Amino acid sequence: MKIFSFLSLVTLMMVTQASAAKPNFLIIFTDDQGYGDVSTYHDSDVQTPHLDQLAKEGMLFTRMRANCTVCSPSRAALLTGRFPDLAGVPGVIRTQPENSWGYLNPKVPTIANELKKVGYHTAIIGKWHLGLESPNTPNERGFDFFHGFLGDMMDSYTTHLRQGHNYMRRNTEEVDPVGHATDVFAGWANDYLHERAQKKDQPFFLYLAFNAPHFPIEPPEEWLAKVKKRAPQLDEKRALNVALVEHLDDRIGQVLATLKETGLDQNTVVAFSSDNGGSLPHAQNNDPWRDGKQSHYDGGLRVPFMVRWPGHVQAGSRTDYAGLNFDLFPTFLELAGAQASPELDAVSLVPVLEGKPVEKERELYFVRREGGNIYGGKSYEALIRGDWKLMQNDPYSPLELYNLKNDPQEKNNLRAKAPKIFNELSTALRLHIQRGGSVPWQAQP
Repeated sequence: MKIFSFLSLVTLMMVTQASAAKPNFLIIFTDDQGYGDVSTYHDSDVQTPHLDQLAKEGMLFTRMRANCTVCSPSRAALLTGRFPDLAGVPGVIRTQPENSWGYLNPKVPTIANELKKVGYHTAIIGKWHLGLESPNTPNERGFDFFHGFLGDMMDSYTTHLRQGHNYMRRNTEEVDPVGHATDVFAGWANDYLHERAQKKDQPFFLYLAFNAPHFPIEPPEEWLAKVKKRAPQLDEKRALNVALVEHLDDRIGQVLATLKETGLDQNTVVAFSSDNGGSLPHAQNNDPWRDGKQSHYDGGLRVPFMVRWPGHVQAGSRTDYAGLNFDLFPTFLELAGAQASPELDAVSLVPVLEGKPVEKERELYFVRREGGNIYGGKSYEALIRGDWKLMQNDPYSPLELYNLKNDPQEKNNLRAKAPKIFNELSTALRLHIQRGGSVPWQAQP
């Protein structure tokens, strides 16, 4: 009897320890991939079978938005859980200081910093785009391991250069890999997962940030030939983009296959999204939403979003919860047993993932600062509260007001017809602008 009791106790302890094991986290983040360029959302000329399968195995979100209409602010928000201007990055960080409109606040902790505190190994593979110099390089901002590209965009997927500079790094060491950038980043991710499979006693957080399908639209020749054979009716620009997205989907499939082969998939939370909507001049697809990248119409903000965690998130589930990409920050912290800072603007998605009703949707705030004659170095904003959206697409145009429930394509500006709502949202927007003004967006002397 005593032996049986002892064995039962040991078994119970083993089960308890196993169930208490912290999950691994993997964010797969693509660049300028529009809502309409993931075929799980609706019939499309693009085929993304691996992303579609990921959605079938987890929860598909239909109303998620990026935190900004362009790269750096969206990434800063994702990694800090704060609105872009409160992270110091209301605009794009670029190679030339005179055309750079953000500076990641060194005092703001990243999700990598927070997960390290509770025992995680942290890594970023792929595009960083949040600083080229100290103190804002990945290894200084909480990541144990960096294998990727420091800069904003590559002039070519095969040379990996930006205006003659090589920003490819392995931690702080300059490297010069060979091959298409999508292949390179997927290969590095596979290598990292194989390494972590040998160290299962420590959970990991991997942020895998592809630079595809950002322009220049350069798919491998064999992928373009495949698309043209299947869909000869597509014009050249669209065929190029479809091929680039399908090649990307295939490499994402390779990474997911590595997760499974290594046995890491069952305890890894996989989240997929994009940093902003697709670029219409480059034939990217944001259907059914209006406009695209750089725009506060929903084509610039609505992004594909899905989460898989076997045994925890119901396979084949869908939600119309309206959140933002940076909600992954407090979600991961909660699942890791870490305490989220009250200063976060992001909200945990754990109740949504558990299928629980969310009582109240919160206000969604968007900002972008940009240079050139169109923007003049000023910012322009948007605010969503319930069914209502207040927005502008440059600092010099009047604010517009839309009811998203009745007018999801944002065709009917109701500013003159709903003055009470307009005034309420305008007042709320000013408060966000005031908060953002407390954080510098240039490096201090």
